[in-house]
Amino acid sequence: MSDLGSYPPPGSPEPPPPPPPGSPAAAPAQQSWFNPVSPQTAAQVGQVAQPGYPVTPPGYYAPPVAAAAHKPGVIPLRPLGLGDIYDGAFKIIRFSPGATVGSAVLVTAVAMAIPLAITGLLAAVFDLSLSSIDSIDPDTADVASLLAGSGTVVGGAILQGIGLIFVTGMVAHVTAAAAVGRKLTLSESWAATAGRRGKLVGLTLVLLLGTVLYLALGTAVVVLLAFALPEAAAVVTGILVGIALVCGLVFLWARIYYLAVPPLLLEPVGVLGALGRSWQLTSGAFWRTFGIALLTILVTQVAGGMLGIPFGIIGEIARTATGEGEVGLLVYLTCTALSSVMSAAFVAPFTSAVTTLQYVDLRMRKEGYDVELLTRAGVPTP
Repeated sequence: MSDLGSYPPPGSPEPPPPPPPGSPAAAPAQQSWFNPVSPQTAAQVGQVAQPGYPVTPPGYYAPPVAAAAHKPGVIPLRPLGLGDIYDGAFKIIRFSPGATVGSAVLVTAVAMAIPLAITGLLAAVFDLSLSSIDSIDPDTADVASLLAGSGTVVGGAILQGIGLIFVTGMVAHVTAAAAVGRKLTLSESWAATAGRRGKLVGLTLVLLLGTVLYLALGTAVVVLLAFALPEAAAVVTGILVGIALVCGLVFLWARIYYLAVPPLLLEPVGVLGALGRSWQLTSGAFWRTFGIALLTILVTQVAGGMLGIPFGIIGEIARTATGEGEVGLLVYLTCTALSSVMSAAFVAPFTSAVTTLQYVDLRMRKEGYDVELLTRAGVPTP
């Protein structure tokens, strides 16, 4: 076995001693011995230079230095760490603000404006008030006011959810383009989803239907066990089955649901093909995928809530100033809508960018996707 510490090999001529400080030949000695220099200069400073190796002092061994990963866009084209993914997501938002934050703001603003306008018309016709919504006394509560207020929030949330489906698809294309240094505008990212928007809606419906069926089946099992077992055993069994259902739902979410959108938008597959691709890519990477996804949800929910706090405070102040009548109701609901818009403006683009970057990372780890991205970026590859 060779001794890596004896470098150069025993028996080789000793290198000349380094020149005294201050002499002209001593200048190259200031160069770091991790930086390659010519053999002639290396000999002058008492170092050993070998082709393909950094310059090392006598008695030391240094392996070849790996080439730096190419980074034609916002991420290095190599397997990504958590810091790379989060840094890339923020850079994507800064790189294409119109197609990320702009699309999210546009969608959520329209989604909240429609039910808010309907509530305004109802307030003018039926004399709605904010005090009747807050009242818990059934004799003073106004059903029309309550339905109008809750309908605005619920209706806006439904429309916002539908709109954000398309935002997710747009951000997937923006992320794939930013990885190779291309910038997509809002109109370009919207055009890129052409022919896939119906599939996006279909994927959402399939996932929603699958979740409902899964929960319905689990509930049916719990009910049957409750009738078939004694009371104490039924309670214990019901708790265990409930825990198993939650664990199963989390497993299916990480393996099938979470990464289904990027392959649907970026690969020539259908709805079922996208679900299969998600299962394939997350094979052997469940905990990594689930951990990053869970951390992202926690981070975005906290950040989104903090972004909405100022509008909640403004809403309470405006509510006190305008009173409990129709104006107070509209001001309160408007501030609630603005809080939702500001939260979605950060949460939706960042979450979608992280999801797509996880998809890109898994493909680079499993399928050599980095070579394809380098080719798209015009970087010569072997």
